[in-house]
Amino acid sequence: MAAAAMTTRFKKNRKHPGGRGNVGGMHHHRILSDKYHLGYFDKVGMCYFHRLRNKFYCLTVNIDRLQSLIPDDVKMSAVARGDNSTPSIGVTQFGYFKILGRDAPAYQLLY
Repeated sequence: MAAAAMTTRFKKNRKHPGGRGNVGGMHHHRILSDKYHLGYFDKVGMCYFHRLRNKFYCLTVNIDRLQSLIPDDVKMSAVARGDNSTPSIGVTQFGYFKILGRDAPAYQLLY
């Protein structure tokens, strides 16, 4: 009787320690599933029913490309005047709706 008690003391071999089959996939095996099998169980994020993509259309331009949008005649007239005037650019007329970039350009611009 003492020998039987000694065997169950260190080898606690259970039948289904993590659950039967794939039962832990939504719970305690989820880290592995999310790391290597993304979207296996369900979609992640919020639902947006009947999402119309044209509502979210926002074409971007980088801030270093803004100087190329200035017409040549405006550039030449600013050089001819010699003053430090600031040309204003309406980027929406060129089809852009957002300006990206971190550093301000060396020239002055209003956009």
